[in-house]
Amino acid sequence: MKKVGIISLGCAKNLVDSENILGLLDKDKYVIVNNVKDADYIFVNTCGFIESSKRESINTILEMCSYHKKVFVLGCLVQRYKEELEKEIPEVVRFIPIREYFHLNDILSQVDEELNESGGVDDKYRIVSTGSFSAYLKIGEGCDNRCSYCAIPLIRGGFVSRPYEDIIIEANKLAKKGYKELIVLEQDTTKYGIDLHNGENIVKLLKGLLEIKELDYIRLLYLYPDEISDELIDLIAKEKRLTPYFDIPIQHSEDSILKAMHRRGSKDFLRQLFKKIRDKVPHAVIRTTVMVGFPGETEKDFKNLKSFIEEIGFDHLGAFTYSREEGTASYDFPHQVRESTKQRRLDEIMELQQKISFERNQKHIGEEMEGLIVGEEDGQYLFRSYWNAPDDVDGNIYIKKDKDVAIGEKVKVKIDQAFVYDLIGHLL
Repeated sequence: MKKVGIISLGCAKNLVDSENILGLLDKDKYVIVNNVKDADYIFVNTCGFIESSKRESINTILEMCSYHKKVFVLGCLVQRYKEELEKEIPEVVRFIPIREYFHLNDILSQVDEELNESGGVDDKYRIVSTGSFSAYLKIGEGCDNRCSYCAIPLIRGGFVSRPYEDIIIEANKLAKKGYKELIVLEQDTTKYGIDLHNGENIVKLLKGLLEIKELDYIRLLYLYPDEISDELIDLIAKEKRLTPYFDIPIQHSEDSILKAMHRRGSKDFLRQLFKKIRDKVPHAVIRTTVMVGFPGETEKDFKNLKSFIEEIGFDHLGAFTYSREEGTASYDFPHQVRESTKQRRLDEIMELQQKISFERNQKHIGEEMEGLIVGEEDGQYLFRSYWNAPDDVDGNIYIKKDKDVAIGEKVKVKIDQAFVYDLIGHLL
């Protein structure tokens, strides 16, 4: 049997693509290995979102080629730069852009007769790589927002919802296999159903998922602010199995910058939205992402952003510097910000968020939480509750290992200590 290894870079949406790719391979002919050095074939699923992710993808491809195996490169970077990559890295057997996924096995068989399967990527054959208790559920593809800094529409195209029935069928299959937690995601999760014609939207989809009684937890990621309806907030407030976790990337607080970014909404709208969420869902966790150094961002804009972050008090916050991407509207904007200024602003934001996170985490001391044991580290259990998502952006909850419990087991814990990023507790 041939051995196959895969490296999946970038976001969780890319990871689902990687899982679907693995699901294509005939189980009687191929075995998946964890160590790519042991593989006969190596697949690298790349990210091409911003400059740092492109560098990581290139370095990973070069490293895989150094093992002298048959390397296939897929994903966002290939979608953007296929011709350039073919010229610069001829050691790769084949570069496969996203648009060719539906013919993936046919392509593989053309370049290697031993890969003689047919067909393309299909979620029916997906191999989940996130353990036996938690899985991502991808509900669409692409994005229509056309933010002026973002290359996603150039790579993935416009927004397309998955058929409602297909999603429910996949969720039922996962539940029957024992998965207790589903993380629902897309580039713009709240837009789900806008292109469908039977009244499907994110609320209807969540209600359909809630009918699957085997599921203990359903979490949403990537919510666009002005698409978060009162109906959605009320449903999360009402349904215990909907994790009260609001992942709402705002990118900035200042109206002039939001307008230049082609983002909808305003500072006042954001302020009212977060107040509404906390009023209706008092135990809500709010996570966001902000960008610093966007063209035209002044020191006043930046200081106002810091003040807004302090005012709202986000439970979790990620920040990144503006990356000037070819093909995006903001590439040619005037008043580009110096890299040194971007980095200073990023450092200041993260220093501020450390203070905010510590203060908010202190409020969890003494709280009893329900969730899943998701792993072990340094002689302690890793625990996930409504407080932290599984994508390594939030901190960890460490649980003292004074009882034996299985990975994936649903438990209750009490939080004893809180730090800048992590919580520590014990099993009840």
